Amino acid sequence: MAAAARPALKRALPSLRSSTFLPHQQQPHCHHHVPTSRRSLSTTPSHRNDAQPTNPSDKETHFGFSTVTTSQKRALVASVFTSVADSYDKMNDLMSFGWHRIWKDHFVSTLNPGFSPLSSTSPTSPQHILDIAGGTGDIAFRLLHHAHTVNSNPNVKVTISDINRAMLSVGKSRSAALPASQQAALSFVEANAEDLRKTRPLTPILSQTEQTFFDPATATSGLEDDSVDLYTVAFGIRNFSDIPAALAEAYRVLKPGGVFACLEFSKADKHPLFNSVYKEWSFRAIPLIGQLVAGDRDSYQYLVESIERFPRQEEFRDLIKGAGFRVSGDGGWEDLTGGVAAIHRGMKPRE
Repeated sequence: MAAAARPALKRALPSLRSSTFLPHQQQPHCHHHVPTSRRSLSTTPSHRNDAQPTNPSDKETHFGFSTVTTSQKRALVASVFTSVADSYDKMNDLMSFGWHRIWKDHFVSTLNPGFSPLSSTSPTSPQHILDIAGGTGDIAFRLLHHAHTVNSNPNVKVTISDINRAMLSVGKSRSAALPASQQAALSFVEANAEDLRKTRPLTPILSQTEQTFFDPATATSGLEDDSVDLYTVAFGIRNFSDIPAALAEAYRVLKPGGVFACLEFSKADKHPLFNSVYKEWSFRAIPLIGQLVAGDRDSYQYLVESIERFPRQEEFRDLIKGAGFRVSGDGGWEDLTGGVAAIHRGMKPRE
């Protein structure tokens, strides 16, 4: 599926930008068309069989450094993650020198799934965890292990949700290596994080011509209000077409006292020399590694651009607060590796 998506992705990305991006230059958030790499991106994914038609009511957003509509971004992001699904975890190791594993382990340990000290019944009472953009299962499997093994709480269930069936299919396949009790506590659903009222169970991909991202018209169920204890999203929210809408949905589905937790690439601006080296590595090395290891430079160029366009820590914290969450801690987030990544948490107030 990934190999088939690469030529489709290239067809969906003919010429939009041609000038060379210099990684040490700051990209102003207020400008929409920002010079970038020699690789060119099209905002008209009409060559893809799973592209959605442009809706006149679409909001303007960005795909990397390009200005697109929300429906165009969904189709383009679907192309990217269908293309990288099989090599995604290997590429994460190469891009971060393995640091993503340390960040993920720390993220999960700070959440301490399976233990609820404020529970009115028992600190090991049942919990429902929703892992959004959970794709290959990297976070969900850690959550389950911590809950079931570290906290000895077999009453924790995890729902892995993703808009992309190819990514979910990789996670489903990998889950076969888990203990039977943890497999039984997992479920996989297709959904758009911006509207969790419409979901459906993961359906197998039977041919390479099938649409790979979730079509809300095929929904068979949805997540109810106040139904989730912990909402996690790791390295996914920057790819959403409408982040405020996704935060509003997180707030809706969480129970009062429930926690929103996000691990995402961020800004290392407080350390100028380190930040300069990091950006040089990101924009020059990561797309090249993608080309050499995964045969896919375009997708990894987008991933680097999406990191650069993601809001700074203060801005993202304010978006979380704007959705109604209460934040705590030093500034409302925790920087990792000098700010290369950050953990943001918010609690839905108890009524």
